[in-house]
Amino acid sequence: MRIKHSIINISAGLINQLIITSLSFVSRTVFINTLGIEYLGINGLFTNILAMLSLAEAGIGASIMYSLYKPIAENDQEKITVLMKFYKNAYLVIALIVLLLGLILMPFLGYFTNNSEVSNVHLIYLIFLINTVAPYLFVYKNSFLNVSQKGYIVTGIYSVSSVISVCLKIAILHYTKNYILYLLIDCLITLINSLILVLIVNRKYPFLKKKPAASIDQETKTKIVTNIKAIILQNIGSYLVFGTDNIIISSFVSVAAVGLYSNYNMIIEICRTFINQVFNNIYHSVGNLVAQESKEKIIKIYNVYNFLNFWLYSFFSIFLLVMIEPLITVWIGPKFLMSKAILVVLILTFYERGMRNAITTVKTTSGIFREDKYAPLCQAAVNLAVSIILVESIGIVGVFLGTLVSALAVPFWTTPYFVYKKVFKLPMKQYLLRYLFYLIIGVGTCYITLILCNIFHNGGLSHLALKFIVCVIIPNLIYTVLFYRTNEFQYLFTVAKSLVNKLFYRYRPSKIFHY
Repeated sequence: MRIKHSIINISAGLINQLIITSLSFVSRTVFINTLGIEYLGINGLFTNILAMLSLAEAGIGASIMYSLYKPIAENDQEKITVLMKFYKNAYLVIALIVLLLGLILMPFLGYFTNNSEVSNVHLIYLIFLINTVAPYLFVYKNSFLNVSQKGYIVTGIYSVSSVISVCLKIAILHYTKNYILYLLIDCLITLINSLILVLIVNRKYPFLKKKPAASIDQETKTKIVTNIKAIILQNIGSYLVFGTDNIIISSFVSVAAVGLYSNYNMIIEICRTFINQVFNNIYHSVGNLVAQESKEKIIKIYNVYNFLNFWLYSFFSIFLLVMIEPLITVWIGPKFLMSKAILVVLILTFYERGMRNAITTVKTTSGIFREDKYAPLCQAAVNLAVSIILVESIGIVGVFLGTLVSALAVPFWTTPYFVYKKVFKLPMKQYLLRYLFYLIIGVGTCYITLILCNIFHNGGLSHLALKFIVCVIIPNLIYTVLFYRTNEFQYLFTVAKSLVNKLFYRYRPSKIFHY
């Protein structure tokens, strides 16, 4: 059942992402052509600033969702309603805190918008703030669908609304060039989405509307509060590592530089989101697995998860390294390119961060929050120090080097250490050897792919298409040949074959035309 739910959620997520990706390129093209690179920079900057304010939420959602895995697996409706009431009240407080912090920050926006010519900055920021706060009033219901492995419902709603939203925003930009109206449409769609999902949850799980007979017990409350404290520290550290790049660039370089980087970041995040459609939907299945199964079963599934993690992240790293520059050149022109050094560092960071997905999922769903609560703050300190020092001497690439160096210095070691010690009860050496093995395979595959893609170096749409074909075929072919006989490959192959057989059985002609 876990596999079935995961496959449904993954399929829905991938279809949604294909739609959103196509529309994102159209929307970004219209945005740049109508408003310019500075508005793009403001967009990225305010997104980062509000991510900082959202740290008030850090830890509460993850901790309560962790507490829900067991009662949902056991269908303990009374415990679920108690936790959901606590969840709801917590998010009402969060919404108020984020709103107040956002309003307090408004007078200081001039310090971040370095020499920007964008008008109505404070109004733009206020709309961003409302769009950030409003979903907190409903998120507790939406999250329940994900924990119940019904994430495909959320994905379906967002797919439809995203298509409507992007089409409306493209039309607004094309015909009015009004950025304020563009943001208001986004805000309205976000609110409608949340309300629709609340109605669906209320209809699907009517027991959630009942007033809980008891309040949350002290033991559960203590565990949740303890985990929240730990996760808050982790999320603050994570934000200082991944959420401050645009702020540092806008402060030390310019808002326009943020706009240039945002094009690279958009393409990288599209790839990350594609992968996350797989792993985010597996995440709650792993949580369910950890709550119910033996250590041996958890290790077996983790090895499969880690193998799939390597395959997808190494493939997309190779794809991005080859395709980003020719894609941007064909799409919006060579004047939007950044240096090759920036690209390489961004891809290395993408790969390193992605390769921690599997181990981090086991860590989080196993409830390991307190043991490494200070690790992200240590990483953040390294990141900010290195980034600020290097940005003044070598420019923007120094900001991204800070992120990579800090990741290698702290979470690369600490996350697997605690999982192997507390969950698997195995020596961490096994993790490092497997990581090194995968890295050697990935680098070799990247080298072969680059050699073949360099044959097509004249640019243009036809050579872009040929590079795309090479990038898709070569890495996947090499991995299939090398890993075909492994247990992990055979497990995934069996799951895929079973899914295809079920689809074929469901839609075969004799069944369709049966009377």
